[in-house]
Amino acid sequence: MPSFSLALPADHPAFAGHFPGQPIVPGVVLLDLTQSAIVANTGLILSGLAVAKFHSPATPGEALHVEYQADDALVRFEIRTEARKIADGKFMVQREDAA
Repeated sequence: MPSFSLALPADHPAFAGHFPGQPIVPGVVLLDLTQSAIVANTGLILSGLAVAKFHSPATPGEALHVEYQADDALVRFEIRTEARKIADGKFMVQREDAA
């Protein structure tokens, strides 16, 4: 299964307000980074998010790893640290006849 690491610097601006004193990576940031990396790695056009589940918070500086599997309709993904699942979900692939 294809995979990549997510790099999120510990001083990312999203941590300032999410949550002061106990920062976590916002879900939208995880999804945006994951989607961008999948597009860069596959050349697919993703048309939206079908589903996402957040299982555990990610904190600043944590090493995150993404595995994904693409087919004609969906890209399934899972974001993990070494010890636990952070999130998983499915992006929808834009069909060529819809372009």
